Amino acid sequence: MNLEKFTDRAKGFLQSAQTVAIRLSHQQILPEHILKALLEDEQGMAAGLITAAGGDPRRAVAETDAALARIPAVSGSGAQNQPGLSADAVRVLDQAEQIATKAGDSYVTVERLLVALALSLNTAAGKALKAANATPEALNTAINAVRGGRTADTQSAEDRYDALKKFARDLTQAARDGKLDPVIGRDEEIRRTIQILARRTKNNPALIGEPGVGKTAIAEGLALRIANGDVPDTLKDRRLMALDMGALIAGAKYRGEFEERLKGVLDEVKAADGDIVLFIDEMHQLIGAGKSEGAMDAGNLLKPALARGELHCVGATTLDEYRKYVEKDPALQRRFQPVFVGEPTVEDTISILRGLKEKYELHHGVRITDGALVSAATLSNRYITDRFLPDKAIDLMDEAASRIRMEVESKPEEIEALDRRILRLKIEREGLKRETDAASVDRLGTLEGELVNLEEQSAVLTQRWQAEKDKIAGEAKLKEQLDAARLELEQAQRQGDLAKAGELSYGRIPALERQLLDAQATTAQEIRGRAMLREEVTADDIAGVVSRWTGVPVERMLQGERDKLLRMEEVIGKRVIGQAEAVRAVSTAVRRARAGLQDPNRPLGSFLFLGPTGVGKTELTKALAEFLFDDPNAMVRIDMSEFMEKHAVSRLIGAPPGYVGYEEGGVLTEAVRRRPYQVVLFDEVEKAHADVFNVLLQVLDDGRLTDGQGRTVDFSNTLIILTSNLGSQYLSNLDEGQDVEAVEPQVMDIVRAHFRPEFLNRLDEVILFHRLGQAHMGPIVDIQVARVGKLLADRKIALDLTDAARAWLGRVGYDPVYGARPLKRAVQRHVQDPLADLILRGDVKDGATVHVDEGDGRLALTVG
Repeated sequence: MNLEKFTDRAKGFLQSAQTVAIRLSHQQILPEHILKALLEDEQGMAAGLITAAGGDPRRAVAETDAALARIPAVSGSGAQNQPGLSADAVRVLDQAEQIATKAGDSYVTVERLLVALALSLNTAAGKALKAANATPEALNTAINAVRGGRTADTQSAEDRYDALKKFARDLTQAARDGKLDPVIGRDEEIRRTIQILARRTKNNPALIGEPGVGKTAIAEGLALRIANGDVPDTLKDRRLMALDMGALIAGAKYRGEFEERLKGVLDEVKAADGDIVLFIDEMHQLIGAGKSEGAMDAGNLLKPALARGELHCVGATTLDEYRKYVEKDPALQRRFQPVFVGEPTVEDTISILRGLKEKYELHHGVRITDGALVSAATLSNRYITDRFLPDKAIDLMDEAASRIRMEVESKPEEIEALDRRILRLKIEREGLKRETDAASVDRLGTLEGELVNLEEQSAVLTQRWQAEKDKIAGEAKLKEQLDAARLELEQAQRQGDLAKAGELSYGRIPALERQLLDAQATTAQEIRGRAMLREEVTADDIAGVVSRWTGVPVERMLQGERDKLLRMEEVIGKRVIGQAEAVRAVSTAVRRARAGLQDPNRPLGSFLFLGPTGVGKTELTKALAEFLFDDPNAMVRIDMSEFMEKHAVSRLIGAPPGYVGYEEGGVLTEAVRRRPYQVVLFDEVEKAHADVFNVLLQVLDDGRLTDGQGRTVDFSNTLIILTSNLGSQYLSNLDEGQDVEAVEPQVMDIVRAHFRPEFLNRLDEVILFHRLGQAHMGPIVDIQVARVGKLLADRKIALDLTDAARAWLGRVGYDPVYGARPLKRAVQRHVQDPLADLILRGDVKDGATVHVDEGDGRLALTVG
């Protein structure tokens, strides 16, 4: 016996046999241990051969386990030794070597080991195989069928047996078994694919398109057509096999092992004489797959077979990857004929969703309304711009259905709240039982009565919930039976079994359809108006998923939100003082967007705020972000003074390829890509280099921007605000109460001199901010003092300012040139600084009130 003449897998099984012996505390490796290792094989090669030989592998396992159980286990010092091969095991291995040599094999393979075990009838392993009806003659016949006349001339010879079964999935068989989703539309692309496959040479179509447009679905559509016989005679009875590149590469440890596997696949395809068409999804993976030093990659191994027409192949890859990998190898590229797969329209997507609806209803056990399908297609097209139809619309439908299913299977909130209250009262009851005073006894009696009442309510509601749940489950079961019956009908029609087809068409299927309609009608009647569970996916559910994915509020507005939007000027006007026109302009833009009336290809609004420093330009933007998102920081703030150099433009959209930071993306594009619905503030815009505005032209006009990596970022859900101090000298020279219209021509002349016409023309509005007057200072003082009050709230310290103190702060903090900013400094210097000293000295305790009054031309702080 020469172990070097055994294949790698055969050696692996001998090691597994040793592991079995150690696990069972046996002293020697017997033929039974080898058989046990063969039968435990994950790939099931031995079990497959026994089945092919007309035997029963489960009987073989049972007999082997019984034989192993009869072998005495060893414990103590002798158990520490590694078990060696018994004389019977050595005889079996010698026999396997002789069988292999006689058959012309250079190496002893796993199947020869199995035949040798079957021949050793004096061992328990041989008897187990005989009991399982696996005779040596039948096993040899099965081996010849698997090998197809090939001999074992390498140490990885087994990898070439049934290579297609191991490394490919039969799509035509999956279509016959009803495991593929229906393919709706795409007739033109499927016809073009069939046309290329029918050519004499270069008959290999390559499906090229963006991710998610349905390239794999076209291959599945072809498999469905082959299964239904809806193809030309040249393709009838062909098998479409999807090659699994991952399985081919996985576990190929030694040089040449990957090539051996792929060669096995190609040999089987070649032996099928044109009856097999290979489908290679992500075909760009062929380039470089399995490549190591001195080895060929998969692409080069396929080229000769493709060139000779021995291999029919359908490839699929994205445009970018086709260009990056396949086009760089002209010898491989010329052997494929491209079929471009475009993104379907919204109307086509709705048809696709209608075709898939039943499968998803069946999986989730819920109903999906037609309105939900239309919403999934339209909303995904409008708001999810970085992905493609129909994939993103299908995902929306799937997630919304999954959410409703989760609600059906979870306990309703009403029952949950009751159960929590019951638990809390039970805990309280246990505590009161230990008390003896009269009040506790009275409370215990009241509590017992309340508990009985609540438990009755909970029982009634739980019963109602369970009844609804059972009805929904019953409907789901009927749908499953109906789906199985329709699949049976298809198979009967395919096999020409007209009697069965007739019985299904006119008997079982109509009966199930009637049962389903009756069940749905009964459910609707019984729970009308008092349903605890929702089993229907509506357009609102789809809108909710879109909002969670993108942050864009597309759900139907509740009355509270409508009222809030209608009072937007009032809410923001309390924070931004004296700028009614500016507040009105941005409020109108937001209302227009939420009503769904804005141009879908432009930002929600684009405004240029002009005015002197400190009048509320940036403050209005923060107030807007807080109003929309309840967070003043929910905005992208870009300080344009950082973009004074020409090369700084790349910071906005990301560095071009080859430059440092290329992978990081741009400041602007990355922020909007991650959160599409937000306020974008370009602060001090006049300080930026002129080239920056060339980038903004695209954003303001089309609502889109292409970043350094070629990705298109959608700005149609952003509100763009640019602030500038241009012309502020005219605005700050206005008298108090004087209208900005008096100086608007001079200000606009300066603006036109600085910005190009094409930039200004793309803005929705240029808004001039008023100079703040003394009359505006009172409300601004209140805002600043309220902010200080928020800082003290954690320590429960209250701040109380008299009217005189407020008026004094308004006078001291007022500067017509610098706006409200000096007031912030005045509050800090005259209120916050003295207050900090009092707190640090310990004069102000938690919960105290600090009174601020004016006297002798300054503020005085007293602790009350």
